[in-house]
Amino acid sequence: MMKPISPTYINVKGRLLDLATPQVMGILNVTPDSFYSGSRMQTEEDIAARARQILDEGASIIDIGAYSSRPNAEHISAEEEMGRLRTGLEILNRNHPEAIISVDTFRADVAEECVKDYGVAIINDIAAGEMDHRMFQTVADLGVPYIMMHMQGTPQSMQKEPSYDNLIKDIFLYFARKVQQLRDLGVKDIILDPGFGFGKTLEHNYELMAHLEEFHIFELPVLVGVSRKSMIYRLLGGTPQDSLNGTTVLDTVALMKGAHILRVHDVREAVEAVRITEKLKIESGYDK
Repeated sequence: MMKPISPTYINVKGRLLDLATPQVMGILNVTPDSFYSGSRMQTEEDIAARARQILDEGASIIDIGAYSSRPNAEHISAEEEMGRLRTGLEILNRNHPEAIISVDTFRADVAEECVKDYGVAIINDIAAGEMDHRMFQTVADLGVPYIMMHMQGTPQSMQKEPSYDNLIKDIFLYFARKVQQLRDLGVKDIILDPGFGFGKTLEHNYELMAHLEEFHIFELPVLVGVSRKSMIYRLLGGTPQDSLNGTTVLDTVALMKGAHILRVHDVREAVEAVRITEKLKIESGYDK
């Protein structure tokens, strides 16, 4: 088991969220076409029920997204994305005003409106500023934690023969450059997402998981999102609907390699994985 690095905190709307104990982020998609059909929520009743389920099952963060980033997904306008988000965020604010909300967007204008008008606490950007070059400055101005993910290409092109000279080295260099750019702008709370499934082959994804603990060289929190992805069902057979067990296995591996946040569809199972791995840390003496 990975010996935990020193406790890591992020400032969430003036409160410190301690990531020394891994946190679970529950996915709430207000989209008609996300790759896992069980995560698509469009009616007010469905959105409210999904938010309540995420919180009741033990997640500390709700990640709301309105732009499907599955391979070859339809590219929608900023206006359509924000329209979907307004509906979801109004429901969340009305029913769960104290919840920590993350918005999954690569657009600076969308991020700004979500934070300023709806109190969103975290920006989760699959493109690390590559799809909107105003994003870094916007996040710096907003003063919110920023999750930046590694992706080769765009959602429309990322799975068309992705290739690397050296997978881990290439991603490290990418993050090193991006982290420095953010630091130069004064961004304080940065979370790294290696981007499982985004511009990576099946072999790339497992190589990335095998070397996950090496990302602690950045001394920043690491988020892992493998929930029901093709790296599971392409290896084992089946579909996203069949991939809960494989997800839990990989989430457990990620936790044992020091992941700080799990982004998942199935919150209860991820929370249980956190409790079990944390118990192992205590019994192994790694918490001392």
